[in-house]
Order: sequence, then C-alpha cells, then structure tokens
Amino acid sequence: MNASFKEYFDYKSLGICLALVVIGLVSIYSATFDINNAANFGRQVVWAVAGLVALLVAAFFPLKSIQRLAIPLYVVTLVFLLFVLIIGKTTSGSKSWFGLGGFGMSFKLQPSEFAKVITVLAFAAFLSKTTVSLSNMKHLIIGLAIFAVPMGFVLAQPDLGTSVIFFGAMIPLLYWAGASRFMFAAVLAPILVAFGALLGTTAFLIAVVLSALLLYVTRENYFAAALALGITLAVGLSVQIIYERLPTYQRNRIATFLDPGHDPLGAGYNVLQAKVAIGSGGFLGKGYMKGTQTQLNFIPEQWTDFIFCVPGEEFGLLGASVVLVLFAALLFHGIKIGELSKNKFGSLAAIGITAILATHVFINIGMSMGLMPVIGIPLPFLSYGGSSLVSNMIMVGLLMNVYANRKSY
Repeated sequence: MNASFKEYFDYKSLGICLALVVIGLVSIYSATFDINNAANFGRQVVWAVAGLVALLVAAFFPLKSIQRLAIPLYVVTLVFLLFVLIIGKTTSGSKSWFGLGGFGMSFKLQPSEFAKVITVLAFAAFLSKTTVSLSNMKHLIIGLAIFAVPMGFVLAQPDLGTSVIFFGAMIPLLYWAGASRFMFAAVLAPILVAFGALLGTTAFLIAVVLSALLLYVTRENYFAAALALGITLAVGLSVQIIYERLPTYQRNRIATFLDPGHDPLGAGYNVLQAKVAIGSGGFLGKGYMKGTQTQLNFIPEQWTDFIFCVPGEEFGLLGASVVLVLFAALLFHGIKIGELSKNKFGSLAAIGITAILATHVFINIGMSMGLMPVIGIPLPFLSYGGSSLVSNMIMVGLLMNVYANRKSY
C-alpha cells in the first residue's frame, strides 16, 4: 500500500465505527435471542452491511460534488419529510417511518435520520459561499431557517427527540461559523426560560431575569436585545401550551425526568430498571448473556434506546468504559478533522457531524443513567434501528472524506 493512501485514508474513524457496530450487534443479539425476537438481530446485520457500503460511498465520493449536491438533497429531504406525514407508518405515537419489505423481512425507513446529516451539509454548503456571512441579518435568518424547516416537520410527526438533535447540531455550527456572543445569547436564552417554565413559576422568573441580563451584557444594539428578549418571553409563555399538546407518553417522560420517582411502574420504569442494570454490573460484569436485567427482559425493548445497559450489566464498568472511550475518541477525532480541514465546507460538515453524534451519545447515555429525559434518542452504532445505523455510518464516511481532503481548499 503506497504512502499517499496511508496518509489520506482515515483508519481511526473507520476502526472506531466498526468496533462500535460490532459491540452493537453483540449487544442486540444478547438482548433479543431469548425472547422470540431474534429477527431484529438479522435485520440489524443486513443494515450494517448496507451501512458499510454507504460509508465507503460517502468516503470516496468527491467532496466538491457533495458540496454542490447538498442543497438539492436538502430539498428532496424536505419532500420526504412532508410525505411521511401524509403516508408514513405510525409507531409509538409518531408518524416517522415508511414501511419497506424484502429478503423475507419487513423494514422501516426513517427519513428524519438522514435529514439530520443532510441539513448539516446544506448549512455548511450555504455558509461556505464567499458571499455569505453570519454578520448579515438576511444570511443569518436563512441559515437558521435551514435548520428550522426540517425541525418543524419532525416536530409535527411528533418526534421531540430527533428535533432536539437538530438543535444540538446547530449551536456548535453557529459557533464554528463565527456567530457573535449576542447570537449565542439569543439562541440559549429561550432554552433557559423554557426549562425554567417546566420547573415552575419561581424558576421561570429567575430564568427570565438571567436571560435579560445575558442579552443586555452581550447586546450589539438595544433593539436587537429587546427583540430577542421578546422572543424569549414568548417561548417561555408558550411552553405550557406546547406541553399540554404533547402526547401523554412524552409528558410522562418529562415529568419523570423532573421527578425520578414519578410513576415508577409506568414512565419511570425503564429508567429505574436501566440504573439497576448498569449498577449491578460491578467492575467486570455478570458475563455475556448472563445479565439478569437483560435476559429476564426487565427493560422492554432494551435493544433500542437502552442498549447501553447491556454492556454495562454484562461487562460492568470495564465494558461501559470501553464504549465511552471509543465514543470519546471518535468525537475528539471529528473535532480535529474540523480543525485540520482547510476547506470551509469540509470543516463545517465535520463539526456538524461530530455535534450530531455527541448530542446522541450525551442524551442517550444520560437517559440510561437517569440524568436526561427519555425522549427516544438511540445510541449511535449500538441501538437497533436500520435508518439510524446507516445514517451514522454515512456520517463516519463523510468524516473520512473530509480527512482525506483536509489539505485542499
């Protein structure tokens, strides 16, 4: 193998990705083999193979062509998000999937999983234009709209978890693209006030005061600060209305997050059992396929959102640490790729992709440990789900592509 290939081929991203996929397959097999649900393992293997093909295509497809296609792909994605609202399959209260069939198996395709990465690419393509600057209000509004439109479609499904991922990718991208301190304050203030509104009147008023101070200190002019504060107040006051319109299961999940003891046999059941599973693993775990919480199915559909409990229980702190170290290595490597890339599109794409993966990891593992609300966010590469797995592997392929072209402008 020549030196040029070794220099530009990103072995680290590929190796970490494959290691996590293998851990995911091993965990899914353990969680499903004894409950007459082994077909899920077979489907995930098929999706893993498809994901590897997609990863290689994304890794070797010309980066300039990806940049040119980003906006057209974004438009097509919006069409799919619209269609899924009309003819999609409803599962767990959300109309988020298209039903597919083949190879004697039934499959589901979730457009929002691919929308996340395509939205990041579209945002990066827009901001990489030499005539575009976030200091221009028109350009800033367009950039925010690139995220807001698909987020709106996803919220309409309704899928609160995936919409949070869009937001988690947007904030780091704004920073990386050079947004001002005031812009960050204007974006973060509504989040602070919304969270305060969920906690009660006193917390809401404290959040409003803190937000007002933050906007005042970072202000660029008084009109913009007043406008941002007005939007912040509107968001805070509308939280209760939005909360009442959420499906019952999502309201229960939020209530359980705010009060871990809320509904221990209902919405809080999975969280309590997940904490027991992880805690009972000790340092070395109970052994592969010997975890009582996993094998006795104490956590329903553990192979999805709570898959982290499997290595945590069966391989203990050591196994959980291996998973966390692999994720940390991938995320830090993704940031490094963004720093090394001389191409603005590639740099923004790498940071956006890393932010998507980081938000998934942070929230999912936080869910398993009772530190975050259960909002249906899978753990990248490990959780069962074909669309999620293929989308994540495409993102790794794109990171490899940016790495290979890091010296090109």
